[in-house]
Amino acid sequence: MLKKIPVARLRLGMFIHEFCGDWMSHPFWTKRFLLKEGAVLERIRGSGLQFVYIDTSKGLDDQDAPTVEQVQAEVENQIQAVVAQAPPPSVRVSVRQELERARKVHAQAYKAVRTVMQDVRLGQAVSVEMAEPVVEAISESVLRNSGALIGLVGIKNKDDYTFLHSVSVCTLMVAFARSLELPAEAQRQAGIGGLLHDVGKMKVPDAVLNKPGRLTPEEFDLIKKHPGDGHAALLEIPGIGPVPLDITRHHHERLDGTGYPDALAGDQISVMARMAAIVDVYDAISADRCYHKGMPPAEALRKMWEWSNNHFDQTLLQAFMRCVGIYPVGSLVRLESGRLGVVVEQNEGHLLAPRVKVFFSIKSNGYIKPEVVDLSRKLGHGGGDKIIAPESPAKWGVDPMRFLGMD
Repeated sequence: MLKKIPVARLRLGMFIHEFCGDWMSHPFWTKRFLLKEGAVLERIRGSGLQFVYIDTSKGLDDQDAPTVEQVQAEVENQIQAVVAQAPPPSVRVSVRQELERARKVHAQAYKAVRTVMQDVRLGQAVSVEMAEPVVEAISESVLRNSGALIGLVGIKNKDDYTFLHSVSVCTLMVAFARSLELPAEAQRQAGIGGLLHDVGKMKVPDAVLNKPGRLTPEEFDLIKKHPGDGHAALLEIPGIGPVPLDITRHHHERLDGTGYPDALAGDQISVMARMAAIVDVYDAISADRCYHKGMPPAEALRKMWEWSNNHFDQTLLQAFMRCVGIYPVGSLVRLESGRLGVVVEQNEGHLLAPRVKVFFSIKSNGYIKPEVVDLSRKLGHGGGDKIIAPESPAKWGVDPMRFLGMD
């Protein structure tokens, strides 16, 4: 049985199943092990983690702890309340109409980020002029239909993760800032900050940055230097604004003061840095990495909500959920009817009931003729299909983009 307990109640002999926090904020990237060493217990207590899940079938129990099912039910109820009053998405064209342009914008952004990162690695000066047209193109695509580019940000490969992650954070920051109705210049600065936020990782040795196992304390200290190194690199750019500098240095700060590099807490962290923290973690935990399997976006959002009391601004996290949708465009989902489908469009006022293109029957274990199902149409009238779980594309061997009109 899996149970959630405070770190303060963790004891030797317990089996750790999962840490309740993003692995970029602590060194325990191997998350399942029997706790046998006092030194490891002290590292966990000093890491800033507040809760862990234990597996009572493999180690000691905690009789007073809630089960994973109880925790998930509570989180689900809270999220349902969050998205119930979601505003309708603002779109000018359909996702299908925007996809081809979005794909070109995504490729342009990837090329620019790769060039900037390589310049930083070689110690060369970086020009902000390279970022500005990319952010403008992303902003225009988001204005037409944010779902297209948001669907594309889920496509990553392990080798190019650092570059693609920066493109994703840029895209999501622009969409997030726009959903909050921030001024156009603030949206632009948020995008530049997102595009450049991880340039400091080019100073981290590849053997550490892409290590598939648990980091040593010394290696984790090297990782934690990247916001400061990135900030220093951006200071050398003529005309760089305060927002990209702030995002780059502070996207790993946490509200409870357990983040890095400056251990800021509460109101010491700017709104832009709080937004960047949410976006950065969301994109990171929903992507495959050399040391972990990415979560489906819906699961990632639920995990972040569970962690939000300590790590994230809850009001901003609610706004982000409404911005991307609980099931973002491109998500693979399982329906109550026993069909698999890909989310192709958000629905006005119904983030839990998007339009889904169904293509596979789990009951017959075979492909069916693709069709778009609007899950909002029969809500409240009985008999309507609904999403019961997110699914992993790798598990089913499918490419969701194929069902959005892409080959």
